[in-house]
Amino acid sequence: MPLATTIVKALARGEVRDPFAILGLQAEGGPLFLRAWVRGAEAITAVPRDGTAPIVLKPRDDAGLFEALTGRTERFAYDLTITYPGLPPVTRPDVYAFWPVVPQFDLDLFRLGHHHHLGDVLGAHPMTIDGVAGVGFSVWAPNAARVSVVGDWNGYDGTAHPMRPRDPYGVWDLFIPGVQVGELYKYEIRTKEGALRIKADPMAWETEKPPATASRVGAPDDFVWSDSAWMTSRRADDLMSKPLAIYEVHLGSWMRGVEPHAWPNYRVLAQKLIRHCQDLGFNAIELLPVAAHPFEGSWGYQVTGQYAPNPRHGTPDDFRWFVDQCHAAGIAVLVDYVPGHFPKDDFALRRFDGTACYEYEDEREGEHKTWGTHVFNYKRPEVRNFLVAAALHWLKRYHIDGLRVDAVASMLYRDYDRDHGSWIPNEEGGNGNLEAVSFLQELTTVVRQECPWALMIAEESTAWKGVTAPTDWKGLGFHLKWNMGWMHDSLGYLAQDSLMRPGCHNRITFHQWYAYDDRWVLPLSHDEVVHGKKSLVDKMPGDWWRKRAQLRLLLGYQVAVPGRKLLFQGGEFGQGREFAYDRRVDWDEAAEPERKGVSDFLRQALTAYQTEPALHARDDHRDGFQWVDDRNAAESVLAFLRRAPGAPPVLVVCNFTPVPRHFYPFGVPMAGDWTVLANSDETRFGGAGLGPTTTVVAVGDAYGIFPAHLRLDLPPLAILLLRAPTPET
Repeated sequence: MPLATTIVKALARGEVRDPFAILGLQAEGGPLFLRAWVRGAEAITAVPRDGTAPIVLKPRDDAGLFEALTGRTERFAYDLTITYPGLPPVTRPDVYAFWPVVPQFDLDLFRLGHHHHLGDVLGAHPMTIDGVAGVGFSVWAPNAARVSVVGDWNGYDGTAHPMRPRDPYGVWDLFIPGVQVGELYKYEIRTKEGALRIKADPMAWETEKPPATASRVGAPDDFVWSDSAWMTSRRADDLMSKPLAIYEVHLGSWMRGVEPHAWPNYRVLAQKLIRHCQDLGFNAIELLPVAAHPFEGSWGYQVTGQYAPNPRHGTPDDFRWFVDQCHAAGIAVLVDYVPGHFPKDDFALRRFDGTACYEYEDEREGEHKTWGTHVFNYKRPEVRNFLVAAALHWLKRYHIDGLRVDAVASMLYRDYDRDHGSWIPNEEGGNGNLEAVSFLQELTTVVRQECPWALMIAEESTAWKGVTAPTDWKGLGFHLKWNMGWMHDSLGYLAQDSLMRPGCHNRITFHQWYAYDDRWVLPLSHDEVVHGKKSLVDKMPGDWWRKRAQLRLLLGYQVAVPGRKLLFQGGEFGQGREFAYDRRVDWDEAAEPERKGVSDFLRQALTAYQTEPALHARDDHRDGFQWVDDRNAAESVLAFLRRAPGAPPVLVVCNFTPVPRHFYPFGVPMAGDWTVLANSDETRFGGAGLGPTTTVVAVGDAYGIFPAHLRLDLPPLAILLLRAPTPET
């Protein structure tokens, strides 16, 4: 029967919840009715694909609804021939003639929170249905009254393409014929209160370049990779047992152009960044988040597109090429991943369907006041699924070798950065976020199962127990944890004038008290060289010579201490100013001879790290480290041995004062010629040229607990690394 006038008016106002209940072919107790909704059309004829007679649809009014009684009782395929005023007729499929986009079993998995390939299902995906090419759109908006796809093709008119509700799953989907890869779109959402919200697609594979905020229909993933050998050989356990020297990079500033918004392409970045890492001895790159984000000043840590690479630097295939080239050069790619919070930009996840769908409703749980962001609601299976699937999307679609999970501490504690009374205790009355703990355990477990090659690294800044313990032991299941304590203690110690260091000697030795409670990355990260904290070299006290000497000492000390190494851009040559997201690294400084000495020493230290098993093979075991002299606070001298089975041990000696120490004795495990692997005071590095550079002879006279000893001239503010003559027996 003809559609009631009230429903026609509701359709015109965009107030119909399920357009498929009234549009297309409808069985209403007799022959099928056919209704078409085309705004601005003058005439519409339905043309059955079986060659039977066309059916002329009659307009109900000028709102765009046309209908006809077909005289047929069985469904049939058809196209619509549409005439617009003053234009020749066009023939195209009817949007409302197609079946649902998302299969039922996918919806069931999503509702349970266990769809590991969610990015391949929700979002916008080119597809062909019944021989018709177009794009299938689907989005989760569980409390919406109506959702429409709006885009370039329909003038962003929310009444043109309302979507099908897939109750009770909260998903809406629609196949739109003729939409092509690259077209821009959003979702218009009518809330239950009648308000309209225009939202970007949370699952989009591509986004518009900021400051624009639309989603873009992404191309199918048909990139031709050339890293099959890398992919088949990599395993997380292998990465854990091998040296791992990570160069931390913010792509937006590493080689930024001088013009505003002069962002380099991923392909250009790859060529120069790979050469830089190879030259210095880094075998991994860690990227500050490359997920799409609106504000550059967040460095990527306020993500609005969890599934889309940052469009400032190119397309998804450009980023895939970047990763492919890194693998060809033997460099692993790690990416920072942000499941802890999201920004309040109104075009994105914030109150997505008019309600707190992705965030907690209560601001005492759902808001980070300091960061001005919302906290993901880890109690909702769909939200957890959204985040876990995003992690897998990066690891699988982009061949990423590992994820560093950002701001884990902010997830673990309900009172994180909150005043008394401004947080809600958990079910047990404590301050732990139990559902966040459960989410992190699920995340690491699923990644280990689905992507056994991938390293999972936690930036966790507290003493939370078991961050790298297995989930079976109630740990969080990460492979590695950032050692923020080592970083802060080391930088705090070196920031002291050398006269004051004897009073805080424990800061430089304390790391060994907890060094084997977790497995560590030793970071000198971006957070420590921004917001008034000074650059690494500027943190060091004294004149310019002493600053550089102490930076070389710090870099050598980082290489020598148990744990994987991470250094942020600019630190490798002693950049003078702090990190700024909108300025390139000061490469002109890197070419200065005095600063070049810093990078030359780092290269030699990393060479020793890569080639000497004693410096990396037993990072996670107490038998890989032994103090030689840790109690000489008065002279600020520190010495220890690094060991590995079947390999010669390495003696590490640090002099944290500007005073040379002559003929200084150290006990060692064997007599013979000890080879100098690195001396940070060599003149070629900008030092004074004191201390040994080739070999030092250890004699067989016992010293302390050791059967032999050697004597060294210790250069001021310097570090020495010496390899034993033969493996211990």
